[in-house]
Amino acid sequence: MSANPLPFEGILFIDKPKGLSSHDVVDRVRRKLGMRRIGHAGTLDPNATGLLIILVGKATKVSQYLMSLDKNYEGVIKLGEETDSHDSEGEIKAELPVPELTEEQIGDFLNEFDGDQYQIPPMFSAKKIKGVPLYKLARKGKVVEREPRFIRVSSIKLLAFETPLVTFFIHCSKGTYVRTIAHDLGHKIGCGAHLTELRRTSIDKFQLSDALTLEDFENLSAGEIQRMLMPVYQAIPSNVL
Repeated sequence: MSANPLPFEGILFIDKPKGLSSHDVVDRVRRKLGMRRIGHAGTLDPNATGLLIILVGKATKVSQYLMSLDKNYEGVIKLGEETDSHDSEGEIKAELPVPELTEEQIGDFLNEFDGDQYQIPPMFSAKKIKGVPLYKLARKGKVVEREPRFIRVSSIKLLAFETPLVTFFIHCSKGTYVRTIAHDLGHKIGCGAHLTELRRTSIDKFQLSDALTLEDFENLSAGEIQRMLMPVYQAIPSNVL
């Protein structure tokens, strides 16, 4: 990797495409900038898209603060099919008929997720048990006990319903597995469900509309990237720095 004569430091906003992991995006930013000290502030699953905060240089020191911020998502849940990963990347484990439901009924089911609660992380996740990521155990067909963790859903709303697809909005805390909410919705209704689409639209005050596509970022010159980087002091309250 060749060193870049321009020192890069600050925060980038990338619209993560479907099919790449958050780490894949970090790797591509590293190659573009010619430096290693790059991270992100909040993982998106490969199947998800949307706002990914990229931290460049000394900005990596504030990752914990940015990761703790609330997030907004829009997504689509498919009723009638349950998967082992709780999303469309997984294997279908059960198929059940979808009962006749009104928009009001679906909205009422979603409202049951509003508020403070404990959520059990899915087996297909990066959470580690004794140093081993759960997804590695899941791929071997193993299921282990997971400690529930506290999450907060500040708002969850139905945007559209056309059987079997539920389009929704959610404002939630750090660590919320939205695909597990989709899975649990299927259990509440009694027909199974999984997440088919998820797009992160904002992280606290940071908006997807301010993000670059990965392709557009990679086509920028070094000088253009310098101008795009948000200084850390503009993103973080002074009492945190």
